[in-house]
Amino acid sequence: MIYVFLADGFEEVEALAPVDILRRCGLEVTTVSVSDEIIVEGAHGVPVVAETLFDEVDLTEADALIVPGGMPGAATLAAHTGVQHALAAQAARGGLCCAICAGPMGMGQLGLLKGHRATCYPGFEDQLEGATYTATLVEEDDSFITAKGPAAACDFGFAIARRFCPVEKVEQVRSGMMF
Repeated sequence: MIYVFLADGFEEVEALAPVDILRRCGLEVTTVSVSDEIIVEGAHGVPVVAETLFDEVDLTEADALIVPGGMPGAATLAAHTGVQHALAAQAARGGLCCAICAGPMGMGQLGLLKGHRATCYPGFEDQLEGATYTATLVEEDDSFITAKGPAAACDFGFAIARRFCPVEKVEQVRSGMMF
């Protein structure tokens, strides 16, 4: 199972484009509100109904955890104790940790990116503690996938999908979406 964390102020395209791509590839994805509300408002005022609340989900055997950017959503996720613990546990067991735009700052603040290549939205590089900042659109290093911003949302989704699906399936979905 792949989990996407949502906090008020998340960047809609960075969360929903990967969800769409991953589901088109046949993967199980669950959106998770980190507040007590099931409806989460994106950075541009788009209300999204999350599928579950953080306190109702067991993340101990997640295949991947995804942190979208957008402000103040990314800052809320970076400061959320439960998200912090989930990311640290996921990284410790070698599980896939993914973040886009300002989202990687939480992993950086936890020291999870030390010794790894990473990218993020310009201006958040100083939050990637110990990482080698690459400025690429999407960066994959071991069990971490990071991406630069909204323009990278689909490539980010496809990079995650390639970790779980045969390349032929991912290419079929890319082609069907006219990429």
